[in-house]
Amino acid sequence: MIDWPLFLSDNARIDFWTIAVGIVCNASCAILGCFLVLRRMSLLGDAISHSVLAGIGIAFLLTGKTTIVPMLLGALAVGVLTAFLTQTLHSFGKVPEDSSMGVVFTSLFALGVIMISQVNVHLDTDCVLFGRLDVVSLDPITIFGKDVPRALQSLVPVFGLTLLFTIAFWKELKISSFDPMLATAMGLSAGLVHYLLMGMVATVTVASLEAVGAIVVVAMLIVPAATAHLLTDRLSWLIVIAVLVGSISAIFGCLWARHLNTNAAGMLAVVAGIQFLAAVLLAPTHGIVAKIIHNFGLSMRIVTEDIVAGMYRLEEKTATASSPFQLSRNQCAGLAGGGLKAWLAVRLLRLRARLAADSGGMVQLTVAGRELGRSLVRAHRLWETYLDQHFELPHDHLHEPASRIEHYIGPALQEKLAYELRGREIDPHGRAIPTFTERTKEQQEPSRE
Repeated sequence: MIDWPLFLSDNARIDFWTIAVGIVCNASCAILGCFLVLRRMSLLGDAISHSVLAGIGIAFLLTGKTTIVPMLLGALAVGVLTAFLTQTLHSFGKVPEDSSMGVVFTSLFALGVIMISQVNVHLDTDCVLFGRLDVVSLDPITIFGKDVPRALQSLVPVFGLTLLFTIAFWKELKISSFDPMLATAMGLSAGLVHYLLMGMVATVTVASLEAVGAIVVVAMLIVPAATAHLLTDRLSWLIVIAVLVGSISAIFGCLWARHLNTNAAGMLAVVAGIQFLAAVLLAPTHGIVAKIIHNFGLSMRIVTEDIVAGMYRLEEKTATASSPFQLSRNQCAGLAGGGLKAWLAVRLLRLRARLAADSGGMVQLTVAGRELGRSLVRAHRLWETYLDQHFELPHDHLHEPASRIEHYIGPALQEKLAYELRGREIDPHGRAIPTFTERTKEQQEPSRE
């Protein structure tokens, strides 16, 4: 067992080196995984991680050695071959992309399994498939007078190569990942960048085989990047967050694996999956909870505006200077169809001073509520008039689309519509289009500005 850092106990040193190997491995996978996720090529990463077994077998047949350099070269060649064959079958064989990928990687994976199990390749198939992260600290080598896990001998240089590749081809990777046609138009070879990326994926996969195995490396390539993609839309932060997710997976995965006496590599994938699930639920923009909150807020805004607009229309018809128009709370909620949301909307409108209630429980529009209602009705009637002027629609087909769009037409668009319809002060149903005032603009809901 590696005997340093000396300030740690024996068990702590085992955990330290296990975590260190996991972090370096996961960081390399996470960086490249970001580009795979952006290119929607996650399954191609899966294909390469399996097919590199054939490259390892071929490298042994040609060199008779299982050292890291021949294996990396063999895996690099087969990784690029996997991407090439997949694209060739899809482009020239007219085979669907997912089918061509399945045919290529399963065939090469089967070939690799046969090679390493039958052609006297001195590799433990369980180690190749599932990794041996649990015992990396028991196989040390001496570097600069210090004992470190042998796995870091390949993982650290590959991590450095991954960083160098990402920095050197940052512009090409970024443009070709988001828009390959633009990259080609700018004179960049999107195909060359694609195959270089596939070669790097193959290299990282081989370096990770000893630590986490060919199965778990798929999770380390994709899950941290997919988690980060839910949390940010900027590429630089995407990579940073993906590396952080991979590092957290290594730390807690190794500790929990030791506590539960289970496979450490598998626990890394479990922790990464837990983080992904948390991001799916709690991501600030793309998370399920955020979308539920946003949709509820939007529906509440529409319900409150429906009540205000309905009150304004009724006030237009019935109110007099001496007797302001009033409704009971239930009648007011009924303007939006009733139910819990309508009842909450009435309460919300009172809190926002759009409605006022007297001692008898009757409600009426405040000045601010009346101006908001004026704006909504103005947007509605302007849109009906616009549809009537530019489209041959029956008059009874104008109200429904206008009822939907009135919630999204703010002051600026109202002015553009009014300019387009200048000279028309009556809507197709014979009702006056309310005028626009600066006070109306001031009373707009913040979400409609």
